[in-house]
Amino acid sequence: MAGKAKPLKHQRRIFADPGRELTRAEYFRLLNAARAAGNKRTQLLLEALCSTGTRVSELQFITAEAVRRHKASIRCKGKCREILLPAELCHRLTRWCQKHRIHAGPVFLSRVGKPLSRVTVWKLLKALCERANVAGKKVFPHNLRHLFARTFYNLEKNISKLADLLGHSSIETTRIYIMESGAEQERLLNKMHLLL
Repeated sequence: MAGKAKPLKHQRRIFADPGRELTRAEYFRLLNAARAAGNKRTQLLLEALCSTGTRVSELQFITAEAVRRHKASIRCKGKCREILLPAELCHRLTRWCQKHRIHAGPVFLSRVGKPLSRVTVWKLLKALCERANVAGKKVFPHNLRHLFARTFYNLEKNISKLADLLGHSSIETTRIYIMESGAEQERLLNKMHLLL
């Protein structure tokens, strides 16, 4: 009689790759690099993506009208949701719109007046890496969404509310966004002092 081996269950990944996790300090170095280069649009772009948790494809819904209302109506992936825009971000974007005479439509425009493309956003962010001393593999728009998710979760500890903010229909998807490299868990384990 041949034995039957049970398949080994593999636990889902619980730690993010530390080489790809954008830290809060690195994010602020990117902001400072954009400011030092005199690139206000890129600085505002970074702040808008990271402080709202929007996808790069959702940037077009951050409009002059949304800035005035302090909330944007996002239509993406067959779903609609409203996101709140932080007051300070609205203040900064209002000044940007006034300076560039943007009265309606998307706030983030190319030189020819079209909404910024995904490729353009990537190039703008990658251009800051060296100046900010941040590894290029950590700097991409979706990583700002992950930083938003981790920051929100660390403050609120409400994964259901976070899933709503991010527009996820499954909390399992949201769990991926709040994964950390394991450094924080290691720090907590060492802090527990349960060894003689």
